[in-house]
Amino acid sequence: MLSRSIQAALDRAHDEIIQDEEPYFGTIPGLDGVWASGTSLEACRMNLADVVEDWVFISIARGLPSPASVGLPNSCPPSEQ
Repeated sequence: MLSRSIQAALDRAHDEIIQDEEPYFGTIPGLDGVWASGTSLEACRMNLADVVEDWVFISIARGLPSPASVGLPNSCPPSEQ
């Protein structure tokens, strides 16, 4: 399920070329602060997938709301520590 959620997010990604050492830059609308760059479009997409995965795990660990657009419920139960 997680891989499908990540793929659904990547399907909405916005990619552009910027003036940088890593000229490929990607964001996902609706996931503020989620971005990645790479030396190729493929590298950028792989990095973006890693960032989305980290974002999901951090949201779950902190009990933060997760947008349904990523394939998760609108909120996750707080973790027990």
